[in-house]
Amino acid sequence: MNVRQMEFKMERPGLCKVGDHLKVTEGKLPTSYFYTLEHAYAMSANYKNAERLKSLEGVVKDIKETPRGYYVIMEFDEDEI
Repeated sequence: MNVRQMEFKMERPGLCKVGDHLKVTEGKLPTSYFYTLEHAYAMSANYKNAERLKSLEGVVKDIKETPRGYYVIMEFDEDEI
């Protein structure tokens, strides 16, 4: 099984919790892609074409609070497709 973890920036706490199954939507920029957790909970960084997600649904593995804000760690099964 090929599992991938990605980090999403969340502006405020309590929007999701560890164990939640969430869908993501893919956005396209001229030279990269980004991902948004359903209900606009959080956003990812930009990823190159070769780094695109293969699965658009994952599980919240961790939520971290840092001085820069809240980060949701999602885990995706890349073998789903």
